[in-house]
Amino acid sequence: MVFSSLVFLWLFLPFTLLVNYALKHTQIRNCFLLFMSLIFYAWGEPSYVVLMMISIFVNWIIGQQVGKGVRAKLWVTIGVLFNLSFLGYFKYINFAIDNVNKVLGTGFEFEDVSLPIGISFYTFQALSYVVDVYRGQVKPQKNLMKMGLYISFFPQLIAGPIVKYYDIEKQIDNRKVTLDSFNDGVIRFIVGLFKKVMIANILGGFADQMLSHPAAELSIYETWISMFAYALQIYYDFSGYSDMAIGLGLMFGFRFQENFNYPYISQSIKEYWRRWHISLSTWFKEYLYIPLGGNRKGTARTYINLLIVFFCTGLWHGASWNFVIWGMWHGLFLVIERIVNVEKVLPWRILRHIYIAFVVLISYVFFRIEDLPTAITYIDSMFDVSNTSMELFNMVWNKEIMTAMILGTLMMGIIPVSGLSKYKDTLVYNLTRSTALILMFYFCVLYLAGSSYNPFIYFRF
Repeated sequence: MVFSSLVFLWLFLPFTLLVNYALKHTQIRNCFLLFMSLIFYAWGEPSYVVLMMISIFVNWIIGQQVGKGVRAKLWVTIGVLFNLSFLGYFKYINFAIDNVNKVLGTGFEFEDVSLPIGISFYTFQALSYVVDVYRGQVKPQKNLMKMGLYISFFPQLIAGPIVKYYDIEKQIDNRKVTLDSFNDGVIRFIVGLFKKVMIANILGGFADQMLSHPAAELSIYETWISMFAYALQIYYDFSGYSDMAIGLGLMFGFRFQENFNYPYISQSIKEYWRRWHISLSTWFKEYLYIPLGGNRKGTARTYINLLIVFFCTGLWHGASWNFVIWGMWHGLFLVIERIVNVEKVLPWRILRHIYIAFVVLISYVFFRIEDLPTAITYIDSMFDVSNTSMELFNMVWNKEIMTAMILGTLMMGIIPVSGLSKYKDTLVYNLTRSTALILMFYFCVLYLAGSSYNPFIYFRF
C-alpha cells in the first residue's frame, strides 16, 4: 500500500485515525498501531511480513542481552552480523553470485530471492537500536510490542525517514496530539502528496518516455533535459514521501526528523549531503564514519573514510556497480572539496550552483540507468555537440509536463517561503492557504483516479 493511493486515502488512513483517537490509553493505541502497521506492510508484502517480525523479535532479544552488560560486545557483534546478513541475503546475494562468477569463471546458480519492500530502512533502524543500547545511549526495550511499533510503524516503514530509537523512545510511551499539531500534520501530508502526485509522477512519466529510447539516439539537449526531469522526479518523489511520513507522524503524535532541506540550492557537495536524505547521511555519520575515525586520524585517513562511507551509501541504494559509482562520485567530490576551497575557485554563487547541477546530474545517470555501458553511452550523448535534434522531445513534451517542470523548479528552493510565516495570523493568509491546500488535494485525487502511473522510486531500496 502506498500513501498516494485511493485505498490509503479513503479507507486505511481515516479508519486508523478514528480508531486511534477513540482508544483512550496509550498502550492500547500502541497495540492498535502495531496491528495496523503490520496490515499496511502485509498489503503489499504478505509473505515478507513474517521476515520483518523475525527481525523485530531477534533484535529485541539481542537488545535485552546487550543491555545486561554480560558479554555485551559479543552480543552486539551478533546483532550487527545478524542485521547485515539479513539485509545482505535478500538484497545482495545474487549480486555477489554474479560477481563471483565473473571474476572466478564459476557457474554458481542464482538464488530465487525477491527484495522485501523497505528492508534497507527497517534493518538500519534495528541495527542502530542494538548499537545504541551497547553504547549506553538508550536502555533496552523490554516490551516486545513497543519494539515492534518502533520498527514497523507504517508512516516511516517503507521509505523512511530512518528513525533512531533514542529520537522516538519517549514518544512511544508519552505523546500528545493537539489541534495545532494535527493541523500541521494534515498540511504537511497534503503538500507531500502534491509533490509526489502532481510533480514527481508527471515528470517521472516524461523521463521514462525519453529514457526508453536508446541513449545514442538522444541529443545533447534531450539528455540534459531528461536528466533534469529525473532529478526533479526523484527529489519530489522521495521528499514528498518524507513529507507525508512526517505529516502522518504528527497526526498520531510522533515527531520525525526532517529528511530534506532544499538540497538543490546547495553550493557544495558537502552542503548537498547536509540537505539530501538527512536521516541516511546522519546514520552513516554516526554508525560508520565516526567509528572509522572520522576526521580524527589525519588527512589521508579522512579521505579514505569518506570514500568508504560513500561506497557503502551507493551499495545501500542497490545491488549494482552503477549505484556504487554514484556513491563514489559524490565521495570523490567531497574529498576534492576538502582539498580545494570551492568558494575561492568559484567566487560567484551562480558558478557554484552550476557546479552542483553538473555533479548531481552526471551522478544521476548512474543512479537511473541500470547497466554501465548504457550509462557511459548516455554521458557521451550529454557532451555530443554534433547532435542538437529535439525530435524525440517534441514528440513527448506537452503543457502538463511543462507545468510540472515549472512548479518543480520553483518549489525546489528558488522562491523562499519562510518569510510568509509573519502573515500566518492574518485572515487573508489563512484563507489563501486553506484554499490552496483544498485545491492541491482535489487535483491529487483527480489525477490518481484517472492514472495508473504511481511508482515510488525508493521502494526498491
